[in-house]
Amino acid sequence: MENNGNNEYVRGTIKTIVLNLLAERGRMYGYEITHEVKDRTDGEITLTFGALYPVLHKLEQEGYLETESEAVDGRLRKYYSLTTQGSETARTKTHDLARFVEAVKLLLNPPGLATD
Repeated sequence: MENNGNNEYVRGTIKTIVLNLLAERGRMYGYEITHEVKDRTDGEITLTFGALYPVLHKLEQEGYLETESEAVDGRLRKYYSLTTQGSETARTKTHDLARFVEAVKLLLNPPGLATD
């Protein structure tokens, strides 16, 4: 499955993916998020910066993220972390997405249907 970050499934789940990663890791910067997604999915899902940064900015505007800039190797790096509201939203969205994925699995592989 090749995915350039514009895939319809990824588009619908980027917010939840980002919120979940930040809930787990505390704070991350953009490149770190894209790298983590690629690593965890063995390259099956890749997020482009063009797909990721608009989502990060929207989550920040919605009050789910806060940012902190830090100089690293002479360059300014912007870190994202969850606000209290963002933490609650991460739990809710992650739970909802997991339930949805399980429901889709039932549709794709109905119980009692022989699979090869």
